[in-house]
Amino acid sequence: MKNKFGVILIAAIGLLIVPLVAQQFGNAWVRIIDIALLYVLLALGLNIVVGYAGLLDLGYVAFYAMGAYLFGLMASPHLSDTFPAFAAMFPNGLHTSLLIVIPLAAVLAAALGALLGAPTLKLRGDYLAIVTLGFGEIIRIFLNNLDHPVNITNGPKGLGQIDSIRIFGLDLGKNLNIGDFQISSVTLYYYLFLLLVIGTVVVCYRLQDSRIGRAWMAIREDEIAAKAMGINTRNMKLLAFGMGASFGGVAGAMFGAFQGFVSPESFSLMESVMIVAMVVLGGIGHIPGVILGAVLLSALPEVLRYVAGPLQQMTDGRLDAAILRQLLIALAMIVIMLLRPRGLWPQPEHGKAAPAPVK
Repeated sequence: MKNKFGVILIAAIGLLIVPLVAQQFGNAWVRIIDIALLYVLLALGLNIVVGYAGLLDLGYVAFYAMGAYLFGLMASPHLSDTFPAFAAMFPNGLHTSLLIVIPLAAVLAAALGALLGAPTLKLRGDYLAIVTLGFGEIIRIFLNNLDHPVNITNGPKGLGQIDSIRIFGLDLGKNLNIGDFQISSVTLYYYLFLLLVIGTVVVCYRLQDSRIGRAWMAIREDEIAAKAMGINTRNMKLLAFGMGASFGGVAGAMFGAFQGFVSPESFSLMESVMIVAMVVLGGIGHIPGVILGAVLLSALPEVLRYVAGPLQQMTDGRLDAAILRQLLIALAMIVIMLLRPRGLWPQPEHGKAAPAPVK
């Protein structure tokens, strides 16, 4: 027990000082960590749908987009500039508080998730993946074209001038000075994202050990047997879609505030594939594995930026750095999945005890 407490204490101290150390080497490194935390939030949400309930969702990025655009509309001058009636009601613009945006983003995304789940209740495997993929693309196309005849999303130009987050008077978009020490804006966002990730991990663990989590796992293993045991598979599936989507909506709202700009290009099919890859690579259904997969796949492209650049110079520009980075990521994933087909940190198999420690 003492050893476990010591490990948790060391991990907590490490998580608190990591951005303070990283910002000494430039804010770009802290920004990479921030983006990694957002992907952890997304991967944990998708793990509820894919890992717990066994429902392959390739349109998860749609909920991410809805959260981002919700915050963009509620915290930017776009609505006031576009609609005179709205400008008359809110002459200073609609600058919505974080305490209102997070629940709204979660509820909107959950409703959208249940709406997606309703017509797909009888689908599984490849067929479910195709339908959810189409749903994700439909949302992106809508966002790309809802600028005519009524300009709601500003189309491919996206929404800009989005407010930064303010918590109890503290503006996370500005640096914080404590004496002679300065904490950068991206570091302040890091602590907010870390708090959200910790809350999500706690909720996921509680769900995993609850009756709902057990019902999801029963459906994942054998849906017919789960029905025979009296589990309402329809409601459980809708709950999985809604619960997983809510985390995506919250992550999207945080992304919009962090970037200060959102556009449809940020929510392409490749993003959905990448989030699914994080869950599969880390270990489906295993929370520590999902976190590991999200951190690796979100940070790896940025690390490979320093490898692809010199290789491009060596070939006199014949190899495009962006394509080379994707190639190196794909090769790394292929090697890992060949060596570890169940993921880097898979869920322990049921009925098998852990190996005894060597004395």
